[in-house]
Amino acid sequence: MIFNLQELQNAIAEGENQTVEFKTSFSKEVIESIVAFANANGGSIIIGISDDSKIVGITLSSETLKDYINQIKQNTQPNIIVDINDYILEDKTVAVINIQEQPIKPIAYKNRYYKRVKNSNHQMSLDEITNEHFKTINASWDYCIDDRHDFNDISMDKIINLVEKIEKYQDKIFDDDPMTILRKYELIKDGKLTFGAYLLFTSNVSAITAFQIGRFKSPTDIIDNIDIDTDIITQIDVAIEFIKKHLMTEFIITGEPQRTMKYDYPLGAIREIVINMIVHRDYRDSGNSIIKIFDDKIEFFNPGKLYGDITIEQLISGNYASKTRNRAIARIFKEAGIIERYGSGIARIQNECRMHGMSEPLFEEFSHGFRVTLFKEKINEGINEGINEGINEGINSLYVYIQNNPNQRISQIEKSLNIPAKTLERWIKQLKEDDVIQYIGSKKTGGYVAK
Repeated sequence: MIFNLQELQNAIAEGENQTVEFKTSFSKEVIESIVAFANANGGSIIIGISDDSKIVGITLSSETLKDYINQIKQNTQPNIIVDINDYILEDKTVAVINIQEQPIKPIAYKNRYYKRVKNSNHQMSLDEITNEHFKTINASWDYCIDDRHDFNDISMDKIINLVEKIEKYQDKIFDDDPMTILRKYELIKDGKLTFGAYLLFTSNVSAITAFQIGRFKSPTDIIDNIDIDTDIITQIDVAIEFIKKHLMTEFIITGEPQRTMKYDYPLGAIREIVINMIVHRDYRDSGNSIIKIFDDKIEFFNPGKLYGDITIEQLISGNYASKTRNRAIARIFKEAGIIERYGSGIARIQNECRMHGMSEPLFEEFSHGFRVTLFKEKINEGINEGINEGINEGINSLYVYIQNNPNQRISQIEKSLNIPAKTLERWIKQLKEDDVIQYIGSKKTGGYVAK
């Protein structure tokens, strides 16, 4: 930003941060910081200020600022043109370089790429450089041509099955042949397969898609395992069926003609996690997707950390803009109804666990990837067991939700749990009759609480 004098003084008083850096003089480190700001969200470098915000000043001649601009332009690739302004503070001269986020990224200084992270410059990895390039051209890795495989490596039956799935979900009929449809989805380019097409339709044993699942009795004792190295759509059902085989089940009497079978983990959350692993995996990483089933938890590990500078805190709170590492795969999954909408998977996983009466899932960046852990432990298990006598699973889940989210009205609960209002009214009536919840406050501002 272009500072006025008061804004500049305020910026100096606040100290260095994500968008402001101090330098005592112009040097190569200044150009590194310019590149870092240009590859992030822009920022300002104030020259003539020490790290502890003291004004030390610089000496400027009539040609100094022009020389700075030329040095920056000559030493950045692609070339950057910056704005530089000088100010007088406490009878000393300082210069402020204002850097805009660049539309074409990443920018390099002497063949090195930097990015601003919090209040320091971070040298970008090869993956980060590649991702920035893909974002610049509005593409992703899975849209790129796969020179290692050709049409002999994919299955026409799998293509036809996917087309039929899309037609059914979209309630439409394609007029084109399967290959033309793939070209329209940009899964075939210049008469060649993309990586996305290979992942979706491979007919081979594929090392790229390797997916390992194991049932563990201890950290080192594996009693059953499976390696799934098929196309990524087949992986979903195969993975979920293997996991279900190793879950505990119970039958619940609901008053309906048939008994309801309940697993000790929410299948909706498991399915959502597996789909997210496949869609968001970094397939350029040599590591495999791994699921470990223990007696008391299930761990889901995926190569590739969170994409697009999203933090764990933003992920859990939902305060982020959804960005997809594999846009071609995500688009096809959405077209076929495998995923409902972008960026809502984490919220659904959390909601499924709450509805199941389970502890919150754990999300963490781990080693070179990302890990989700589901815990078998139930919230307030003793109370839940008591009210489960005569109350079905859905009502029990609602009771747990009210325990943890008191003072909400039906309209608020409906929005959070995505359960129809009439169903909620029926369940709440049952809970009130069992004398385990009550409504406190006025009709407009009050809400339900657990007794």
